[in-house]
Amino acid sequence: MTIKDDDVRLLVRQAVSRVLAEKAAASDAPAAPLAAQKVIALGADHGGFALKQDLANYLRELGYALNDCGAFSPDPVDYPDIAYAVAKLVSDGAAWRGIVIDGAGIGSAMVANKVPGVRAALCYDLSTARNAREHNDANVLTLGARLIGLGLARDIVKTFLDTDCTEERHKKRVAKIMDVERRYLRK
Repeated sequence: MTIKDDDVRLLVRQAVSRVLAEKAAASDAPAAPLAAQKVIALGADHGGFALKQDLANYLRELGYALNDCGAFSPDPVDYPDIAYAVAKLVSDGAAWRGIVIDGAGIGSAMVANKVPGVRAALCYDLSTARNAREHNDANVLTLGARLIGLGLARDIVKTFLDTDCTEERHKKRVAKIMDVERRYLRK
């Protein structure tokens, strides 16, 4: 399965439509918790499918809205297609953060980091998750389903989503990362 730009545009339109519909439905209701107002783009290849399913339930319990980019079964799919779909939603602003799961998490991080505006980080413990957010303002998390267990994955996700990049010295360095990216973008 190969995801084409038209497929990604459709995913983005669907995500935006869902968010707008949820906001319209909630306009008369009391304000939702902050987490409920944030969309997470979530995807996995076949190696991360089971972990993705569990994390989707966990994220909903935490109050987040999800845009599931696949896989939708344990049948083989190519991780670059899934990682691109998640990263594109984050890059386009249709998702606040992204989470991609494959066997090791490495390939998905490589793909996601090719998309302008994305700072993907492979995290395998709480320290890397916290550092990715505090120091690098990472907006996409990649996980290796064959390398970490379910409990640790949940803790990493929570740490990643709850941590902010607030120190000016780190923000200055993140700006330099983005400057390097701009040097290589084609006009």
